[in-house]
Amino acid sequence: MPQLLRVQNFAVSSDGFGAGEGQSLERPFGHANPVDLMSWAGATASWPNRTDPGGSRGLDDYFTRDFTHDIGAEIMGRNKFSPHRGPHDPDWQGWWGAEPPFHTPVFVLTHHPRPSLTLSDTTFHFVDGEPEAVLEQAKAAARGKDVRLGGGATTIREFLDADLVDTLHVAVAPVRLGSGVRLWESPDELRDRYHCDVVPSPSGVTHHLFWRR
Repeated sequence: MPQLLRVQNFAVSSDGFGAGEGQSLERPFGHANPVDLMSWAGATASWPNRTDPGGSRGLDDYFTRDFTHDIGAEIMGRNKFSPHRGPHDPDWQGWWGAEPPFHTPVFVLTHHPRPSLTLSDTTFHFVDGEPEAVLEQAKAAARGKDVRLGGGATTIREFLDADLVDTLHVAVAPVRLGSGVRLWESPDELRDRYHCDVVPSPSGVTHHLFWRR
């Protein structure tokens, strides 16, 4: 089986924004409330941070449970790793604490070099390169498994524009942001290159599933 580059569980607002304006240490999603975008996943039985029993089943739970299936590496943009701009803060180790949720090699796109950082079973590699070259590095590190393209929206668009993304799952939340970092004006932008199924969920989000034509 060929290795795929997959976008999974990426949440956007109804007007196409994956994050708001003004990202900071206190507000990783800028003026957007991440709960508005991701509450559908947090309410599921398979949400990894759940501390109480219960949670919803069904389609939302399936996508939450499938998030790590057959993933061997991740690619993310600099702003998903850090709120800082310019050279890296050497003391910053990501938003996730000592146990990051990835459990794979992670390739962080950046124009500023930094030595690789290992926390638990996740190693972050800081790479400056074209999407094709970074994807080749990630595929090698994934050892035959698929690579997840984790975001943010600008990074996903970069790989889409390079025609490297094989499948996308985008969860459209029923909230408008008005401004921020946009994934698309409309999901119809991708229909010339991808098949698409649109599936509404009782949670209020609409799941958009794309795969190559």
